[in-house]
Amino acid sequence: MYDVIGSRATRAIRVLWMLEEIGAPYNHVAASPRSPEASAVNPSGKVPNLRDGDTVLTDSAAILTYLSDKHGALTHTPGTPERGRQDCLLHQVLDEVDGVLWMAARHSFVLPEERRVPAVKDTLKWEFNRNVARLADRLEGPFLMGDSMTLPDIVLTHCLGWAERAGFDGPGEALTAYRSRMEAREAFQKVITLP
Repeated sequence: MYDVIGSRATRAIRVLWMLEEIGAPYNHVAASPRSPEASAVNPSGKVPNLRDGDTVLTDSAAILTYLSDKHGALTHTPGTPERGRQDCLLHQVLDEVDGVLWMAARHSFVLPEERRVPAVKDTLKWEFNRNVARLADRLEGPFLMGDSMTLPDIVLTHCLGWAERAGFDGPGEALTAYRSRMEAREAFQKVITLP
């Protein structure tokens, strides 16, 4: 039984969705960032956190990789060219989409007001549009890597929803249809009802 610490409104949704996809049992602690529950397992107070026995893992991408390798699900075999491509895609999504959205969030409400540069958001929106267009060109089937759902699909789908909530432009027809397919999955639908 895993413990997932972090509310669904954070990157914890990625971990919860992964666990639902693979059918692994978990306990959900819907903690906000810097809450007592989050700070008890991660001194930074960041979420998500995954507790597996006495081990606590932090960072959604690291947790997803750990779970996929441990359960042999939503991943290609380590050391294969397919896994190399999967890892490239995951890092591309993290760097070029998640990173852009996080920077926009920081300059919208995370940083102290006197440290925010609201004008940077126009550049970030331009960068987001450019980066998702490149990802749309990489779609090889129903999923980023063809016929198999992998970790980059979870992260990209989450980011596309985040972008919409943050007021970014739509990602174009191909990625809008992709997001709809991904969010229609039973595991995702179950997770969006959590706190």
